[in-house]
Amino acid sequence: MFDRLEMLRSLSIEKKTRMVLLVMDGLGGLPSAEGITELEAAATPNLDALASLGETGLLEMVDVGITPGSGPGHLALFGYDPRKHFIGRGVLETIGIGAEVLPGEMCARGNFCTWGEGDVILDRRAGRIDTDSSTALTARLGRTIREIDGVSVRFYPGIEHRFAVVLSGEGLNDRVTDADPQSDGSPMSWSRPLEPIGTRTANVINSLIKKVREVLSDEEKANGCLLRGVSGTPDIPLFPDLYKMRSAAVATYPMYRGLARIVGMEVVDAGKTIEDLFQAVKRDWNSFDFFFVHVKYTDSRGEDGDFKAKRDVIEKVDSLVPQILSLDPDVVVVTGDHSTPSKMGSHSWHPSPFLLFSRYVRPDGSESFGERVCARGSLGLMPGHKMMGLMLAHAGRLAKYGA
Repeated sequence: MFDRLEMLRSLSIEKKTRMVLLVMDGLGGLPSAEGITELEAAATPNLDALASLGETGLLEMVDVGITPGSGPGHLALFGYDPRKHFIGRGVLETIGIGAEVLPGEMCARGNFCTWGEGDVILDRRAGRIDTDSSTALTARLGRTIREIDGVSVRFYPGIEHRFAVVLSGEGLNDRVTDADPQSDGSPMSWSRPLEPIGTRTANVINSLIKKVREVLSDEEKANGCLLRGVSGTPDIPLFPDLYKMRSAAVATYPMYRGLARIVGMEVVDAGKTIEDLFQAVKRDWNSFDFFFVHVKYTDSRGEDGDFKAKRDVIEKVDSLVPQILSLDPDVVVVTGDHSTPSKMGSHSWHPSPFLLFSRYVRPDGSESFGERVCARGSLGLMPGHKMMGLMLAHAGRLAKYGA
């Protein structure tokens, strides 16, 4: 059976070329009442110029009509077929925070939430409480809850309303549903086993949530929690072994730092702001061959349903793009890991716009960077996991196949 990753591994060669993969999380959108998306509405002179000098297209991260999570979307961008390689979001977030996760342990990503009467979840993000408040609440839970039904529990603080949980004990399994209604104003949806082997884990998850409710009952906003993405450590080919290059992850959010660590990238200090991300690339330019640069806020603002705020984030990124171009990279790709239209306030199945620039492109006449322009671009509709091979080729890092 054909294995694309094995082909890339066999053809990859070391070379002194540098690549930048700039991911604006949830970049793709849908037309507003004015008939244009957030990306199309944004003033992006630098990205437009890059698109006019390069090639454009759309990326299908999983398959037609399938809405990708951030984990599968990024795996695709890194060259892994997410239908074959799957990493649960819980372990991504937990490792990204910096926790050690041992084989057999299960991780879950948590949200502090606002719990109402009748087990209705009023706000899944507890008003996006600030990180300091969330950290204090996580510490409180850690002091109070150490074991549930014979399973040890460890809590780790995240950013804003997020935290992570590690469960350690016998008989744990990831074959469970999320304990999360997925929308505000909906009744609580408790974890259920997807198979009988998941029964113990689902029971532990639900018991833990009920215990958290007791401990936080005096809180006004963050008086409960949701847990999802239950998962353990995966077995996956490592990025440096596959592509023979030194790779840096420049990301602030734990989940993306965790994914980078799992595939073998080195996670560098990325600061806290969008400006910090670009400064980190400049600082470490001579130490790596490949830079994965992750901007979260396009996705966050899309999930908030805020068209203008998402547009503003895109404009901010565009204003910083010249800092990367001044380093004279051999290959630049700009894209998203999925679409998050503010019109929907959630991830969607719509393909993600992308542009590729190198000295070996065939410019396709794209005059700007937007969804409809990319739909007409020369790269067409491409499976997301094939994009990495294209980057390697443009960087001169793939040998010829066959005689």
